[in-house]
Amino acid sequence: MNKKIMSAMNTQVNREFYAAYLYLALSAYYSSINLDGFAKWMRKQADEEIAHAMKFYNFIFERGGVVTLEAIEKPKLKLKGILQPFEAALDHEKKVTAWIHEIADIIYAEKDYASYSLIQWFIDEQVEEENNTSGICEKIKMIGDDKVALFMLNKELSKRD
Repeated sequence: MNKKIMSAMNTQVNREFYAAYLYLALSAYYSSINLDGFAKWMRKQADEEIAHAMKFYNFIFERGGVVTLEAIEKPKLKLKGILQPFEAALDHEKKVTAWIHEIADIIYAEKDYASYSLIQWFIDEQVEEENNTSGICEKIKMIGDDKVALFMLNKELSKRD
């Protein structure tokens, strides 16, 4: 496996595990304010981030590379309210999109054709991630201080599989 690509993918493995920690922290926050549907959505997102890390992890080995795991940084969050945690999630997803694009740039520059489909999957996934998170942010903004609407959104988010 190309060393530049392997290094970039190893870095992304760590970033994806960090994202899982971030989503678990957001889940814990929502649980602490009794929004269990919000908490469940964030826990499911944490699971998805772990799956993303493993997708890179497995690919590195499939290509004959070596995985190097680094320490996972503790999320630095000061959470308040209902909207701010989802905005933090959206901000993070935008960073992930930029990182995925950086990896794509390396793959394209190195002409590693075997990595094209993997990175395209992640590019498509990031469109979905940003869209979903942004959509929930917009719903929270529309709700404002309406407790009934908040309860309804909480119930909707609890249905995430």
